Amino acid sequence: MKELQDIVAAFKQLKNCGKTAALATVVKVNGSTYRRPGARMLITPDGTTVGSISGGCLEQDVFERARQVMDSGEPVLVTYDTTSDDDLIWGMRLGCNGRVEVLIEAILPQSNLSPTAFLAECLRQREPGVMATIFRIEGELNVKVGEYLRLYSDGNIESNISESSVVKSILDDAQIALTSNQSIVKVYPLLTGNVEVFIEAIAPPVSLVIFGAGGDALPLVRFAKELGWYVTIVDSRSAYATKQQFPLADAVIVSRPENIQEYVQIDNRTVAVVMTHNYMHDLELLKILLPSPVRYLGMLGPKKRTEKLLQEILAQESAPTLAQLARLYAPIGIDIGADSPEEIALAIAAEIKAVLANRTGGLLRERKAPIHTHNNENRR
Repeated sequence: MKELQDIVAAFKQLKNCGKTAALATVVKVNGSTYRRPGARMLITPDGTTVGSISGGCLEQDVFERARQVMDSGEPVLVTYDTTSDDDLIWGMRLGCNGRVEVLIEAILPQSNLSPTAFLAECLRQREPGVMATIFRIEGELNVKVGEYLRLYSDGNIESNISESSVVKSILDDAQIALTSNQSIVKVYPLLTGNVEVFIEAIAPPVSLVIFGAGGDALPLVRFAKELGWYVTIVDSRSAYATKQQFPLADAVIVSRPENIQEYVQIDNRTVAVVMTHNYMHDLELLKILLPSPVRYLGMLGPKKRTEKLLQEILAQESAPTLAQLARLYAPIGIDIGADSPEEIALAIAAEIKAVLANRTGGLLRERKAPIHTHNNENRR
């Protein structure tokens, strides 16, 4: 997400200067590859790049091709196949043993319909969206590489695809992608050929709400911002909850625990961390957050302390459901032997990322399944 934010910010600067750029997007992969579909790199005429599409082995060749695309204005699809032994064709033995397909498009400063414009709007609204882009055509068809359909969370659609049957088919799959937040590659068979489309689900930034404005929240804010998350700090102490203390936070709110719902939006895309170091405040926050739709709820402190808090809630109110308790992580964080505030923040951020990715956070060397899931399946 941070990479995407950097690309959008860089293009805004280029647009203000009236400069053309190129956007390289990984649209399809097979086998072992460093980046997955949706990885992007922005290339400027002076050679500046933002983002990456590989571990560094493809960038130079993509840059050379991007210069041609900026000159011609025509998108191109480039395939890098490192599964064979003859992978010295771009200067080095890559050894990734995978196949990467990259779509390179010119981004004109005067256009408000560029991919970066859509991505910027999704980020600005903090809402999901879907961007479907045609990257391969077989046969004689009335469509072009680079044509698109974009679906906003409110149902609005943008498309420059003239073939109505293709639009309808893509829209059906785009709506599924919007609901499932899963990107796919899809081949659409037509009477005179096929079109292959990358249907990409664009997720909004993770919304992290940190309850507690102590010094130990500072490194967690820094880690979260490096990941591109939207960070809100909440504390009842006005002397602590200040923008001066938390300059990287997107929002700093002064509120008593019992009033947080008046100031903070809590939904199923929210992750919350409770680190107030105040037992009564934690109790009030748990009463509100446990029954909320929050995606993740982490509590700082020993397990016995959290158990006591839950016992008090049980005595005062109805018992939390199993689904609510399943979202509660206490003690918070992955077991990495953390001790300092920075190490604890790293453990917390890693646990949140693992939960959001439906992973356990274990050692990769002990993982039996592939590291990355593949969404290249072509559903017909």
